[in-house]
Amino acid sequence: MGINIDGMLLELLTRNGSDLFITSRHAPTLRVNGLLTPLDMPESTPEEVEQIVRSFIGDSEMERLAEDLDIDFAYEVRLPGFGVRRFRGCAFYQRLGMSAVLRTIPVQIPTAAELLLPPPVMKLIEFHQGLVLITGPTGSGKTTTLASLINHINNTRPMHVITIEDPIEFVYPINKCMIVQRQVGIHVESFSAALRSALREDPDVILVGELRDLDTIQLAVTAAETGHLVLGTLHTLSASQTINRAVNVFPPQRQSQIRVMLAESLRGVLSQQLIPRIDGNSRVVATELMICNSAISTLIRESKLHQINSSIQTGAREGMRLMDTSLLELVESHQIDPREALDRAIDKNTFMNSIRSYLD
Repeated sequence: MGINIDGMLLELLTRNGSDLFITSRHAPTLRVNGLLTPLDMPESTPEEVEQIVRSFIGDSEMERLAEDLDIDFAYEVRLPGFGVRRFRGCAFYQRLGMSAVLRTIPVQIPTAAELLLPPPVMKLIEFHQGLVLITGPTGSGKTTTLASLINHINNTRPMHVITIEDPIEFVYPINKCMIVQRQVGIHVESFSAALRSALREDPDVILVGELRDLDTIQLAVTAAETGHLVLGTLHTLSASQTINRAVNVFPPQRQSQIRVMLAESLRGVLSQQLIPRIDGNSRVVATELMICNSAISTLIRESKLHQINSSIQTGAREGMRLMDTSLLELVESHQIDPREALDRAIDKNTFMNSIRSYLD
């Protein structure tokens, strides 16, 4: 196969796809509207994949890849008809050789309204300090949502914003904010090291691309407690799962302390999933929004997380909603297939009863 990575990326954009997969012993494949579509090309050899990866990253990054066995990177290229475009990439080793995955990054940072996010989510970034979490599975649009929130701040308030990313994806325009973007592995050693440094750099807002480990979560909560607005992500499907994950990262003897810290600092959790529409031409977002009011703060402090869903339901007037409520609305409006919704539901037994009439 003649290596033409830019041609593959051009095809990805032309088909409005989200990801390009280049894997040893497989034909290059696109993900379009959530479904895999192989390109009409021969299988890639391990040597070809390695050559493609070398075209993305330099010698020092290749050394890191050889040592760590995977690496994240960003790739920028000018493509006919699309101008300069950025892609987030990941290269890694697997049984058959090397693989790489590239994801498209939109040129324009969309607004929350364009992303169809619940309007009350904007209240979460009106605070001058606290922790805001955006959660969901891989490929659910968490990074785009974070970028939208940061860009809203950029358009409305003069603040010092530090982003810690792996890799840098969206590049923010110069507007009202001073935005400093740091990439793990290039500008800083790790998320936790960058957070420690950020506390001495007088930021108003800190974006943490991923809360991966105990140190990073602890530092993020500490930063939120000490007068900073901190935005971060976790790979969880609901608000209660998110709080459980954050607490259970810590050893048992420290979990009571972290619950108290979260009860004081957490401002809210937005969980999201991207789901193919029935027409197969695009995807739509389903969301769960928890705003941390006094009732929910008390539940977190007293370790009554099983009651959070009930509090979200009773908080509908404040704009809160459960993931399953959002999924049901999408089924009722005939935007998504009820079986797909059932597969994504949190409480499947209850949800099955809600959509039974749509399955007949």
